[in-house]
Amino acid sequence: MEKTVTTEKDLGQALKEKVSTIIIEGSLKDKVIRIRATGKVAWLIAGGAIAIAIAIVISSAGTAAPVAALVGGTTVGILGLPAAIAATSIGVAAGGFAALNRLRRYKEFERSENRLVLKMK
Repeated sequence: MEKTVTTEKDLGQALKEKVSTIIIEGSLKDKVIRIRATGKVAWLIAGGAIAIAIAIVISSAGTAAPVAALVGGTTVGILGLPAAIAATSIGVAAGGFAALNRLRRYKEFERSENRLVLKMK
């Protein structure tokens, strides 16, 4: 199955559904590239803060502080603010942090100026 996404919510849903091919378009493409390019050690550090932020947003039914306030300075320093917010939003839409690890395991199939195509390994 193939799905084209342009928002964090759509990408989270595609990851939740375990879509085999995800086509990412628009500004989301650059954020996903940044998330996927983060090294393993840096991802462990950033991922901890992101996982906590996701849990807070999900458990509060979206009434928690804005996502930017939840991800923390270390995460922003590693990923940059747009990618940190995107990662948290993707995780919330997918129902948890595991979706972000799944996103990092997809294989990059094609990259152009306008889109990124990922295929499940």
